[in-house]
Amino acid sequence: MLLLSSLCLALVITPAVIAQSPQYVLLNHPSFQQIPTVHESAVQARRILNLSSIATLSTVFPGRQSAAPFENRPDNLGGAPIGLIDYYASCNPTPYEPTVLAISIATSFKNARAGSNVTMSLRYHPPTHHPPGQDIYTYSPANLPRFSLVGHIEPIPASDVRKYGIDNCFLNRHPDAVAWKPGNAIHESWWARLVVEEVYWIGGFGDRAYIGWIPVQDWRGVSQEEVDSTRLVGEPGYREDSDRY
Repeated sequence: MLLLSSLCLALVITPAVIAQSPQYVLLNHPSFQQIPTVHESAVQARRILNLSSIATLSTVFPGRQSAAPFENRPDNLGGAPIGLIDYYASCNPTPYEPTVLAISIATSFKNARAGSNVTMSLRYHPPTHHPPGQDIYTYSPANLPRFSLVGHIEPIPASDVRKYGIDNCFLNRHPDAVAWKPGNAIHESWWARLVVEEVYWIGGFGDRAYIGWIPVQDWRGVSQEEVDSTRLVGEPGYREDSDRY
């Protein structure tokens, strides 16, 4: 009888124990009974793209023969990847394809012009003054969404730059970039967009978030209304008791 009571006590999991135990992330909490769909994950990703304006661009170095003499590039970099942060903005007519201000001398864009594909990686940053989390995992970077956009860099025609106000769209997010916009006296630069071909998404822990590829048609098909109305953890209006974002 004493042994049975001890076993029963050992199986009681209180909220305090759950909050302190790493095993909490492996439990199927009732609020995580339904993982967001691929489309709902696409909406979350587009929300992050809309909220942020800085990302990491990853490219691959071409062979040594493509290096300019003044670069003094090491001989063994051909085929090696490199990731560097850069500015971007979501501008019309294709807000799902990030607009970038490409500087010809910058490594990312030299690699892209030499034929490298480009991957843009982003992660969600909760608001600085967000509500307290339910536990240590609520705002853990390991449990927050992040994703990568795989594609190639494509120059934006001058007619589209004028028609859609690309300058104003980009400079509204990055006022300091006025110093190196096209026509500046420092570096050759040009407006471009990342043409997205593939999307890889990690929504958080796998027991409560979708992890995997998002079809590009779902990525492009998200409406601006969906982007504006969805909320991520920590944002005003996000429902802590919901299994949906």
